[in-house]
Amino acid sequence: MTASVNDEQSRPAPKRSGAGVTFGIIVLVIVIAAFPMFFNLGDPNEEEPFGGADGAATEVIEEGNPDYEPWFEPIIGELPGEVESGIFALQAGLGAGVLGYALGFYRGRDKGRGETRA
Repeated sequence: MTASVNDEQSRPAPKRSGAGVTFGIIVLVIVIAAFPMFFNLGDPNEEEPFGGADGAATEVIEEGNPDYEPWFEPIIGELPGEVESGIFALQAGLGAGVLGYALGFYRGRDKGRGETRA
């Protein structure tokens, strides 16, 4: 009788199926992505609900010192929204490419080391 008790205790816990875990993660990602669409937590009376840090800094400086004059002008003037979006997309694409390359490089290197040992 003690042998069967020991056998039950030494068995590993059953693993969850890979499909179930994947499905759960996909549902979680969809819920996280959809949450901001249905619950607008910003102030609806604001002109831009997600203003940048540049605008906030300018407001704070002007409140504290109304006579302040900027000592630096941007090299490139204000760009249209389409150009800014394009530059942002380019930056995101380059970052994703570098990240993907690094992950693939290290995974391939580790996989190659494992095949060499075998």
